[in-house]
Amino acid sequence: MHRPAWLVLLALALMFTLVMAWLPNPPTMSLPLSSDDKAQHMLAFAALSVLASLAFPVAPLSRIAERLSFLGALIEVVQAMPSIHRDCDIFDWLADTAAILAALSIVWVVRQRIRRPRIPSDSVEKFS
Repeated sequence: MHRPAWLVLLALALMFTLVMAWLPNPPTMSLPLSSDDKAQHMLAFAALSVLASLAFPVAPLSRIAERLSFLGALIEVVQAMPSIHRDCDIFDWLADTAAILAALSIVWVVRQRIRRPRIPSDSVEKFS
């Protein structure tokens, strides 16, 4: 896929995440682990992390992690507003950040493997 497609997917995922986080009574989803709040947070932010790394392939992963972690904190601050009728929980933000770090660690490993220069097989035979 091309970068514009990843940007669109990231924007859609961000909108979905924010709507679900800030609706006073979000609809329940019948997915595995859908009743576990921390699992929902981790799934959302792992997906956002991978999409962000694909949408911004030259951005430092640390910057992506910082911005997404800030987004997780912002979600919790907005949920603390009484008009939202949601609960602010620092452990939700910690779950978000843990998922971000785990997902971007995997992205880092994959990027390293892709960028590693391949040694031609005939040059390996010369040293044997």
